[in-house]
Amino acid sequence: MVVWIARALILVVTFLNLQAAILFILSPAQFAPGFELSGVSGEAVIRGMGLLFVMWNIPYVFALVDPLLHRVSLIEALIMQFIGVAGESLLLLLLPGAHPVLDATVQRFIYFDGSGFLLLLAAFLITFKLSRTGRAKAEF
Repeated sequence: MVVWIARALILVVTFLNLQAAILFILSPAQFAPGFELSGVSGEAVIRGMGLLFVMWNIPYVFALVDPLLHRVSLIEALIMQFIGVAGESLLLLLLPGAHPVLDATVQRFIYFDGSGFLLLLAAFLITFKLSRTGRAKAEF
């Protein structure tokens, strides 16, 4: 049962991350202004970010399949989410004033990745004891 709870938590993060990726790829013009980008080059940048989101979610998918067997993937995903929150927070602090739209976009990413970090941390913590006791196969 604990493994299924962990999977549900990982699924939420993976789904939301991939949904954002697909939206960035399919509708870049909708998101470019939030990054103070425009035109063909702005759309290309947003599409590229969407592709990066897909790439970055590979460990999440493996962790989702089996968070005990693919424990390293869960840890990688957790670290990636933390790097996202920390990096975005630093980015926000370093942005010069007079960029309210960009500030709001970065804040949304901080909330998004921060929520994902907390969900992945919960999945990691609730499976921690199982991973240490070798009961992975019994719980699958």
